[in-house]
Amino acid sequence: MNLRKRSLFTLMTAILLTVIFTTLLPGTASAKETNKTYIIGTDVTFAPFEYKDVDGEYKGIDVDLLDAIAKDQGFNYELRPLGFSAALQALESNQIDGMIAGMSITPERQESFDFSEPYFESGVVMATSETNDEITSYEDLEGKTVAVKVGTTGAAFAESIQEEFGFELNTFEDSANMYEDVLTGNSDAAFEDYPVMAYAIQSGLGLQIPTEAEPGDNYGFAVNKGQNAELLEMFNNGLINIRANGTYDEILDTYLGDTSTVNESANLGFFGLIQQNGGELLKGLGRTLLLTIISFAIATVFGVILGLFNASPNKVLNWIATIYVDILRGIPLIVLAFFIYFSIPQFLSIQIPAYIAGVITLSLNTTAYIAELVRGGIQAVDTGQLEASRSLGLTYNTSMRKVVLPQAVKIMIPSFINQFVITLKDTSILSVIGIVELTQTGKIIIARTYSSGDMWLIVGLMYIIIITILTKFSNYIERRTSND
Repeated sequence: MNLRKRSLFTLMTAILLTVIFTTLLPGTASAKETNKTYIIGTDVTFAPFEYKDVDGEYKGIDVDLLDAIAKDQGFNYELRPLGFSAALQALESNQIDGMIAGMSITPERQESFDFSEPYFESGVVMATSETNDEITSYEDLEGKTVAVKVGTTGAAFAESIQEEFGFELNTFEDSANMYEDVLTGNSDAAFEDYPVMAYAIQSGLGLQIPTEAEPGDNYGFAVNKGQNAELLEMFNNGLINIRANGTYDEILDTYLGDTSTVNESANLGFFGLIQQNGGELLKGLGRTLLLTIISFAIATVFGVILGLFNASPNKVLNWIATIYVDILRGIPLIVLAFFIYFSIPQFLSIQIPAYIAGVITLSLNTTAYIAELVRGGIQAVDTGQLEASRSLGLTYNTSMRKVVLPQAVKIMIPSFINQFVITLKDTSILSVIGIVELTQTGKIIIARTYSSGDMWLIVGLMYIIIITILTKFSNYIERRTSND
């Protein structure tokens, strides 16, 4: 017995010492940290720093630098292409751990974020259409319109000289649409970071740079203020190492060097774009349909319940349904999406995946409209039907279930399909929080091809085909139900 007790005591002591040394030894703690997967936000339309290639892989200076640093330092990461403005908000609300997106280090941003050591020096340039000979300096911008990308250094510079040179601003969420606005003549010029603009022009975009670049800003990797210090330290250490071993220069030469190969997808034309990107567009359409079906199914359940509340003789239930419908119908969908994806995580210190946030947004919004469809369908049934069934001794619930609702459903079916079509179209708004549905897929392809005219025509035709099929189906159902 004593021997057994002594063996047990020795075993427990060994376990205790192992736990203590495992916890306290620096090397062990470091190894634990390197196994963590960090979520890194980035832009989607900022070639050559980040863009999606024809194989569906994210490429660019920022992406390759992050990958090289992660391998050097031994940490894992998940890339979230959200768009510049959305990524900034996601970082502020702790939806992501860090951000790399050609982000200039400015005093204003340093108040909210901690930055790495600079990894690239850039500068702002003005670009005009290659056929525009009227604008050769900032003085020529008087009375003109200038396109800028929201939240960027180019936008900040344009704002700083706007009053002096007397021009108007058009603001865009991504570079591709900003370029297109200049090419179509809606804007007379655009301000953009020099390497990005030079890359676009080298790729065949019909723009020119009539002025010298402004003094450069430094790009940095950002984390939220006072958070993820270990990630920032690993980024800085990795940056030193890849500069020393030549990897950094190799990456820059790949995208900015004389032998770099850029934008093999430029000028493909309408059918060339379909041939090259058909699979990616179909995947985007599939995500759109899945998002719509899931959200609509959830909304149908709760919408029917609220619709019954609204038609109920119980005043409390009426008020619950009325308040919900009034609030949710009064909030623009894009505001609701931002609130759910950015504000709620910030208030509750949680993380909500973009797709889940999208489902919640669409479900909450669509529930309000379905509740009104159900209320309207019930009210469309002659009140005498309910009164007659009650006079026969049926309860209110039984009368609703057996008499009123079967008639109301026939009335509501076409409206339900129309609401499904509306929900399908509303999914395009969710691209603002980084969901890669059909619209966002189009944006990503445009960022690589600079073919916004043809690509939006293709995306529009895909929506029209799906919606036309659903509309015809709605008309068929309506005819069938009216004949029954």
